[in-house]
Amino acid sequence: MSTYVIYYKGGAKMMRPIESRESYLTLRGSRKQKTTVMAIRNGDETQKTHLLQMNYSCLPGEDGKLKGATQASNSVGMDIDHIKAEELEATKERILSKKEELGLLMLELSARGAGYHLVFRRRAELTQEENLRWASELLGVEYDQGAKDITRVFFTTTDNAEDLVYLDDEVFELGGGAEIPEKTDIPDLPEAPEEMEVAEEKRFPREFKGVGYAEIIAEYWRRVGGEPSEGERNKQLHRLAANLRAICDDREEWLLEVMPRYGLPIEEMRTIVHSACKEPTKGSRVMDEIVMVLKRGAGSEETADESEGSATDAQLSLRKLPQGVKDSVEAVGPQLAMPVVTAVCPCIGALATGVTLDVHGQKKGLNIIAYIAGDFASGKGSIDPVVDAWMSEVQALDKMYQTQEDEWRAKKRAAKNKKEQPEEPKLPVRCLTLNNTVANLAERLANTEGKHAYSFTPEADTVAQKWKSTMSDFSIMLRQSYDGTKYEREARSAEAVNVHIERLLWNVTMCGTPDALYRVVNNYTDGFQSRIAIARTPDNTYAPLEEKPYVLTPRQEERIQQIAHLLPLMQGEVVLPKLEAKGREWLERVRLETMMNDDKVGARQRFRVCVTAQRMTCCLMLCKVCEGLIQKHGLNGAENRLKQHPDLWKELLIKAQTAQMLEVYDVVADSLLENALHFFRERIENAFASREYAGSERVVRVKRGKNDTIYDRLDLQFTFEQATQQSIAIKGAGVSRNAVEQMLKNWRKQGLVVFLEKGVFRKTK
Repeated sequence: MSTYVIYYKGGAKMMRPIESRESYLTLRGSRKQKTTVMAIRNGDETQKTHLLQMNYSCLPGEDGKLKGATQASNSVGMDIDHIKAEELEATKERILSKKEELGLLMLELSARGAGYHLVFRRRAELTQEENLRWASELLGVEYDQGAKDITRVFFTTTDNAEDLVYLDDEVFELGGGAEIPEKTDIPDLPEAPEEMEVAEEKRFPREFKGVGYAEIIAEYWRRVGGEPSEGERNKQLHRLAANLRAICDDREEWLLEVMPRYGLPIEEMRTIVHSACKEPTKGSRVMDEIVMVLKRGAGSEETADESEGSATDAQLSLRKLPQGVKDSVEAVGPQLAMPVVTAVCPCIGALATGVTLDVHGQKKGLNIIAYIAGDFASGKGSIDPVVDAWMSEVQALDKMYQTQEDEWRAKKRAAKNKKEQPEEPKLPVRCLTLNNTVANLAERLANTEGKHAYSFTPEADTVAQKWKSTMSDFSIMLRQSYDGTKYEREARSAEAVNVHIERLLWNVTMCGTPDALYRVVNNYTDGFQSRIAIARTPDNTYAPLEEKPYVLTPRQEERIQQIAHLLPLMQGEVVLPKLEAKGREWLERVRLETMMNDDKVGARQRFRVCVTAQRMTCCLMLCKVCEGLIQKHGLNGAENRLKQHPDLWKELLIKAQTAQMLEVYDVVADSLLENALHFFRERIENAFASREYAGSERVVRVKRGKNDTIYDRLDLQFTFEQATQQSIAIKGAGVSRNAVEQMLKNWRKQGLVVFLEKGVFRKTK
């Protein structure tokens, strides 16, 4: 038998054998895989292209269909799609009842949950299609007529029992081989056997300017809302052909080679393509943009799993982002989508200083502290002008105030020896430099007239150096600003700064290297770290120099400034029930995931991540409200409407809780959690396990991959000893009996397991 995972190398579609159940389940059980499947089943078809792809049928063939294959695989993959919901269970039971006769090797629920993929033993005397027809007749089901070729791949689901219904280890016994000597390292696959190229016989190029047509088409579907559903295939394929022909020389046969068919017969496809090509010849702006974007991201051969964060950035579809935020992303490029969104949310929160959001019953401002981490020359500098664009109106006011201060200083110097001294003005400067002392900064924060102050630094080491001896003061001030609580500073001297702030409101964006992050955050138990929203720039070490670097255009700057102008007009408290429900749903999902892995650090991080993600999503929704008003009334009209109807923004914000914006919440929350754990998991565990931290458990932890949980590694029925063994395998030899007992007690309380008899448990999920 043979099971292969698909990946891309140099524009070619490649596949690598998987030789063990462990490797197979590790791939299927990754957090990314599970999150993507969940998104698809919640209606986001655009996520399908991010799923793992597997192939179970390969033949050497005489037509060059599979380069490198030397013998036939002993298995056949079969796609059964479009099953009615009420017939799913019956179809599954029918397949399982005939598993011996069929030679069933694998059965999984499809990504959309509307069908099944199954793998069975090949009958050597039959062709590929004859094998499918035989199985179809045996099972009494129709197979997908568009999925009968040997190179057909399946979008894989998860390792959960409801997804992976049946698996026989025989499916990993290699029956199709290759004699290509080249080895390639693919992450999450410990073995490195031969690789083979899946490439059909072709008459036309499979790439355009170094970008594969398959990738171009996948990005096209993502931009238009996902692959076509049954009932709209012809219309959507016609539109695809009308755009794609611009990079296929308007040649119908070329289009027929590269376009997907979705089960349509070739003659029907010819009709669709011919109709699209009959229209007057013209270029395609959509294809030009897609090729440009994909070329920018083609500098590294690493997979999505290697480049953590890249998939999250891809999920932040520009189509879903509102004016201002969308322009910010376009100014820095899609690879920096999450970093720039994370960087500007503190700006938006500071501008919407009058907005109070109810999260879990607590009413706070949109208080956000962000850190953009990346190696030098990783693109962080392109965020600077975007932040300036958001804060330009506030900076203009500050410049006027600073001019008044300069005039006061000049008068004070002139009156140095006079009895009458000019009175020092208390001016509400809001954009504050971090290259400052604690006293001066505290005084500035006291003079903002109850509005948010904002600080930005492109070099976080400025903070680390300036506040080196007073980092605890910096931490305290930021922690209190995140919570919007009282801040006081008193001194004995009459000349010294005394500050009494009822609600400290101060949003901050810092950019810097990862090591600078550790100099800014050097205490892992005081809560400062969990209040920071962290984003990472992608690894561009081997990326080619861009022909047209991304820059902030005057038009983008203007659109950002329009939104920034309206945000301060919003005043009041708002409750967003759908956003609150989404936050609670996310919290519960992460709670269960971390409980299954006894991951206390992840479980604790989720609390503030949820709050920060809700605040950030609220910021984006406020921009959506402004965008709608501008589109309907123009900038001046929008301003007048907000002034004349003070509660209008609240009504519109409630309506802005659309499915698209709520999907953004999941992307943001997952990104914040992943980055917090990436940078701080080991340091937090060490801090809580240290002798200096009272009440800590003396548990030795080891770094582990994100694709394992203790719960998932256990069999359906397991013993206490097996739970102990898996806990040790994941967390190290220091796991105590009491720790395992407590873990099992948590699982039983949650309903994840039931107790059968002494020392024996059974999983319920």
